[in-house]
Amino acid sequence: MCWRLSAVFVAALLASPRSSSADTYVLSDDGGLGRDFDGIGGLSGGGATSRLLVNYPEPHRSQILDYLFKPNFGASLHILKVEIGGDGQTTDGTEPSHMHYEDDENYFRGYEWWLMKEAKKRNPDIVLTALPWSFPGWLGHGKDWPYDFPDVTANYVVKWILGAKKYHDLHIQYVGIWNERNFDVKYIKLLRYTLDKSGLEEVRIIASDNLWEPIAQSLLLDPELSGAVDVIGAHYPGTVTVPQALKTLKKLWASEDYSTYNDAMGAGCWARILNQNYVNGQMTSTISWNLVASYYEELPFGRCGLMTAQEPWSGNYVVSPPIWITAHTTQFTQPGWTYLRTVGHLAQGGSYVALTDGKGNLTVVIETMTHDHSACIRPPLPAFNLTSQTATFNLRGSFASIKELQVWRSQFNFKTQKPSFFEKLTAVKLVNGSFTLDLAEDEVYTLTTVTTGRKGSYADPPPSARFPKAYKDNFDVQDPPFSEAPNFADQTGVFEYFVNTTDPGPHVFTMRQVVTQRPVTWTADADQTISVIGDYKWQNLSVTCDVFMENVKNGGIFVAARVSKGGQDVRRAKGVFFWVFVNGTYKVTSDIGGQAVLAEGKSGTEAFTWYTLSLTVEGQKATGMLNGKVLWTNSVQLQPPNGWAAIGTASFELAQFDNFSVVAE
Repeated sequence: MCWRLSAVFVAALLASPRSSSADTYVLSDDGGLGRDFDGIGGLSGGGATSRLLVNYPEPHRSQILDYLFKPNFGASLHILKVEIGGDGQTTDGTEPSHMHYEDDENYFRGYEWWLMKEAKKRNPDIVLTALPWSFPGWLGHGKDWPYDFPDVTANYVVKWILGAKKYHDLHIQYVGIWNERNFDVKYIKLLRYTLDKSGLEEVRIIASDNLWEPIAQSLLLDPELSGAVDVIGAHYPGTVTVPQALKTLKKLWASEDYSTYNDAMGAGCWARILNQNYVNGQMTSTISWNLVASYYEELPFGRCGLMTAQEPWSGNYVVSPPIWITAHTTQFTQPGWTYLRTVGHLAQGGSYVALTDGKGNLTVVIETMTHDHSACIRPPLPAFNLTSQTATFNLRGSFASIKELQVWRSQFNFKTQKPSFFEKLTAVKLVNGSFTLDLAEDEVYTLTTVTTGRKGSYADPPPSARFPKAYKDNFDVQDPPFSEAPNFADQTGVFEYFVNTTDPGPHVFTMRQVVTQRPVTWTADADQTISVIGDYKWQNLSVTCDVFMENVKNGGIFVAARVSKGGQDVRRAKGVFFWVFVNGTYKVTSDIGGQAVLAEGKSGTEAFTWYTLSLTVEGQKATGMLNGKVLWTNSVQLQPPNGWAAIGTASFELAQFDNFSVVAE
């Protein structure tokens, strides 16, 4: 979930006078060290959030990946978390399962495999973690519940991990239970047993990717469960934990956090929680939802990634401020470093953390984000005061002999609207192990012995451009690098490249909707399948597609224009939907549910026959054609006024599409 924060109400804030005397803070390992640092990460998936990234042309795609994963360049992430696709809608789209059906296995669907390999290519030490959001319908036996047969679910997840290893040489290090849903104790124990039995003893379990209390209390009461779980993962913890979680002595992670519009205020949220998740809550890892905003912006929570890459047709991308706020920590620490115990809050607001590799290196990160410039999407941020201040840091213990620290600074400058992110300053010379900083409001500093930091850059990407007004795809890809056709964003169901070997005629290579049973849902999937494409601002457009229905009993298929909703709101999608059915009828509706009927009649359509559907919407007039002949015309009030083009089916059923085209004014 994502939130845009307005600067209007804070535009008049003035910087407070600087403190006349410095507050003093000691950084020392004399009394021992704190918790081990596990890294900063990004989450791909949890709603098909990297969907458009794979379609980017080179070199722009590799540049985006470098900003995310390349060490000492951009965000330099330590952790990549991915969704284990389950065929269901999980915020902004669906991701395909490796097992659509019980007797089906395919470890080349989707783009998460590719993304993990690209991340590993740039950083061989990156930590890979995975989590299911939805599950294929066969696993739930018709219920929205995957735990009635916990051994089946455990085997399903373990097969994904084994597939990652066997087919892609990817070693998953952590796996979760079920995103933001109730956990099942028996299932967690069976998952641990199944992992061990499969030779995956090194794979650690995170639970429960929801709230602190239920799982922490269960771990305290059940030693066997405690032995199965290695990490307690909480979502959007607001930088605090609970006593029960601390008592477990487990690693504590903010296993999903941030989720805020990626402008400067979103970066302020990210800066504050990266420090204070540890200072306040002893969390040793923070993972951003999402990794990269690479989905149509008008889907729910647009631009909530660490950076934005939503225009593969133009090649344009935006290196957003959260990338550089991430770099303040990630470029100067690594998993396996350790927090000092001497971390905390600054006297006039803000926080500081310090970490060491145990080999003499020290990194200090300081943030002075004000309340109104660092609110995240959730939970609500309690009021606090912060003013400009002067701070002196005294290095003691094994750090007392450090003579110089590299300095990197970000200044948000909300008043002047001229921010400066991740700027390298002159190194600071320590006097008797001490240094002093004048800290203004809304700044981030890194002071470190690490000298390899770098603000990476490439030539500016191509300028932003709208989706092409004329677009075609005949799906004639004989060796597809991905299972999805470019730019189609599945919102319910899964649409995959398909090779038609049974008397195909001219339709050898097609796109096929393959989910035949409603999945174990995470959010409100529609009862129909739908994949959207194009420009949300389109008003007047023509959509044409060859269609082939395979459901003999009650099959149906549609093309649509001006589709208004997607993601977790897809059930409420409005537009103009032109349906034909195997019973020889057609229908035109203004909703995806097919209830608001604008026109209907006889079409003569049947199963296992190719037809060409065309839908033209212009102003308040819509026309539908079947095989080049007008079947209906409607001139009623058409709402909404704009939206995507789309294709889909009347239920979860097999159906094929070919020779898709859209032309917009």
